[in-house]
Amino acid sequence: MFSSEGPTLRDLAVQALSSVERGYDLLAPTFDHTPFRTPDRVLEATADALRPLGPFGEGLDVCCGTGAGMRALEPLCRDGVTGVDFSAGMLAQARSAHPDARWVRADVRALPFAGAFDLAVSFGALGHFLPAERPALFAGVHRALRPGGLFALPIAAPPPVTSPGHWILAGFDAVMRVRNAVWRPPFVMYYRTAPLAAVRTDLVAAGFTVTTAALEAFGRRADGSPWCRLVLAHRARPGERS
Repeated sequence: MFSSEGPTLRDLAVQALSSVERGYDLLAPTFDHTPFRTPDRVLEATADALRPLGPFGEGLDVCCGTGAGMRALEPLCRDGVTGVDFSAGMLAQARSAHPDARWVRADVRALPFAGAFDLAVSFGALGHFLPAERPALFAGVHRALRPGGLFALPIAAPPPVTSPGHWILAGFDAVMRVRNAVWRPPFVMYYRTAPLAAVRTDLVAAGFTVTTAALEAFGRRADGSPWCRLVLAHRARPGERS
């Protein structure tokens, strides 16, 4: 599951008993060698879906981690890219890999930007926010975008209840809930708390107009629906209806 350059089981245990911020600071040097880094396949499919909608001016990677999302963001943005995360360790890795980007340490539930970006993306971060925290996150992204700006994030369909994947994710979430009930500080990471319908509702409440695009590289389920969608949340221009 992990390469020889990745974290040991002890490293992961220490991370799991830390806060989210401290845990990712510890994991940062080896994070890109774990399955938790966003796969290149997802980044490439996202970039392919966004390319016809651009080019864009300035770009923002929300919860950028070690900067993997720059692979998708940088070619789409003419005027530079910024990554924001609250882990100093992850930002240090990102800065080393992408020295030409701008890196900002901040809590993304209170983003320190206003009308600064034309495109924002986020990869695999929603599980780090409780459902009650998503409105603040999405309101901050809406505020950070210029009128006419776009917030894009891929969301995979849940695995069927009859599949091993469903029970693996359900088991992981159950373990995390028990861990957070008996141990402090909490480590917020859940796989099943951000379904597409709930995310869409919260984005609309934040002022976005929301559409989706199928990421066909991941194929379709038996019922014909895509296995993975790219959520496209638009901030209206003056005079447009949101």
